[in-house]
Amino acid sequence: MMITKEKVLVFVAFLATLPLANWLIGNIGTTCIPNGPCLIPVGFGLMAPSGVLVIGLALVLRDWLQELTNWKWSALAVGLGAVVSWLTADPFIAVASALAFFTAEMFDLAVYTPLRKSGRHLAVLVSGVVGAVIDSMLFVYVAFGSLEFSLGTAVGKIYASFVVSAYLFWRFRNASRV
Repeated sequence: MMITKEKVLVFVAFLATLPLANWLIGNIGTTCIPNGPCLIPVGFGLMAPSGVLVIGLALVLRDWLQELTNWKWSALAVGLGAVVSWLTADPFIAVASALAFFTAEMFDLAVYTPLRKSGRHLAVLVSGVVGAVIDSMLFVYVAFGSLEFSLGTAVGKIYASFVVSAYLFWRFRNASRV
């Protein structure tokens, strides 16, 4: 497999989402809970830790990396991402971030791989929803001892998967008309 700029860029962008998400959770939000997360509204009256802004992107970048390379490179990126998360997170979220990220991304990988044959738009959406729900429940519970923000966190992450899935569906549909 030839290494290209695009592959390296997606790999590095994927790894960068973790420290950025961890930093956002502790520093940026409309409401910051003392010794807890900074929160943002995600719609439907729900709030989520602000890292949700980039973790949804991480789920999509992992899928993109797999399209550019293979599942082995994606699995390597997930493992390295968990290590980066562990090394860069504030202590109160370090374990939660690494555990949730690794587990959710491996589920995303396991769902995305067989579904790609049915269409990338479907694979991105379904694997993104699965990854978002698992990541949200694990992260929020382990980091904050509650599932209070899990639904909002999942909704925020699913936005990225939905947007990319819709784009891929539109692109495939329009390409088949030519």
